[in-house]
Amino acid sequence: MNPENTTTASVLNPLEFARQIEPSARAAGFHVERFCEMAGCPILALTRRTAGPRPRIYISAGIHGDEPAPPLALLEMIEAGVFDDRAVWFICPLLNPAGFIRRTRENADGIDLNRDYKALRSLEIQAHAQWLRRQPNFDLALCLHEDWEAQGFYLYELNAGPRGSLASQILDAVRQVCPLETATVIDGREVSEPAIIRPIGDPVLRETWPESIYLRAHHTRHEYTLETPSALPLAVRISAHSAAVTTALTALGEPPRNMSRNA
Repeated sequence: MNPENTTTASVLNPLEFARQIEPSARAAGFHVERFCEMAGCPILALTRRTAGPRPRIYISAGIHGDEPAPPLALLEMIEAGVFDDRAVWFICPLLNPAGFIRRTRENADGIDLNRDYKALRSLEIQAHAQWLRRQPNFDLALCLHEDWEAQGFYLYELNAGPRGSLASQILDAVRQVCPLETATVIDGREVSEPAIIRPIGDPVLRETWPESIYLRAHHTRHEYTLETPSALPLAVRISAHSAAVTTALTALGEPPRNMSRNA
């Protein structure tokens, strides 16, 4: 899909998005599961398994309804054949369809789904957690987001496993299509390195859990939350997410540049 041809209506219409991504995913070899339905739109899980030893990679998008670039980036990558037999894939491309209809960060009940993974109040996250429990542990998890306050791309890294950090490779690729965030404090947190946030204490101790902490606690030891700046054109944000995801896949099979282990 050419992002320049994406209309505002199609960006913010989750039912139309589902109609586009389901046949594209099946054509690319994915199994499509509808594990929940909200606002008349299915919440989908796409899985593509290849026999033999492969890294298991999970990707999510669309948990905030006012962040259209991540789901559209996943659709573009599916249609481009990015999710091939180099890995076993688990993809949830649009976790908050009600928010997309309303053009809001929250769901229809006013709940920020990305703060609900400890309380599990919302039907969306209850269903998502149940789906996750049926899956094997992941070697890598990527949560795709946008930030309306940011001026450039940045990422959160949760890395408590034996693999080295992928952050520098991701940022090197993204800076070719999108500026990197230069602020030293992002979302109230001091950066560990330019455009990289790592937790100082144990993130599991937070009162509310975003998806990233839930994944780190139960499903993976290696997670990145990728943030593009909402102020940039949609096509640039889509390209930035595509560059980040494709680079993470490639870097996962390379010798590590360092052995950062950030809890």
